[in-house]
Amino acid sequence: MQNNSSVTDFQQLRERWTTLLNRLYDDPKVTQAMETRLGRYLSSHPVLALTVMLFGAMAALPVGLFLIFALVTTVISAVGFVFFEVFLLFVGGLMLLCVLSGLAFFSVMVSSIFNVFYITIFNILDYYGPRLTQQRKVQGMESECETSKLKEMQ
Repeated sequence: MQNNSSVTDFQQLRERWTTLLNRLYDDPKVTQAMETRLGRYLSSHPVLALTVMLFGAMAALPVGLFLIFALVTTVISAVGFVFFEVFLLFVGGLMLLCVLSGLAFFSVMVSSIFNVFYITIFNILDYYGPRLTQQRKVQGMESECETSKLKEMQ
């Protein structure tokens, strides 16, 4: 009994397979591909057709993985380049900020020192200026008196 059921199962499987192949051959794209020279050659050499089909199916995974790897590598390189450029701009901006802050501090210090010297010098001149002019006037009068005395003596 089991032998009879396995034969009927095999016949049903063969009928399904034949139906599937007939539907596949009735497809216009498959018919067009089978009418080409390569399609006719592979129809007449089924072992080679099976070999080509298996190779194509098995090669699809490594080729697909390689293409995904290439795409991911390209994207990561581009993103990494952008991040590296942003990092370099950030470091350059920080350096510029530090240099400008140092220049501002230096200019404030130099300006403060010059202002202190300016104020100090002019305060000293304001304090001693009138006394020096009075001394010069007195010395000038004394020297005029001495020269006039000298002239009178002569």
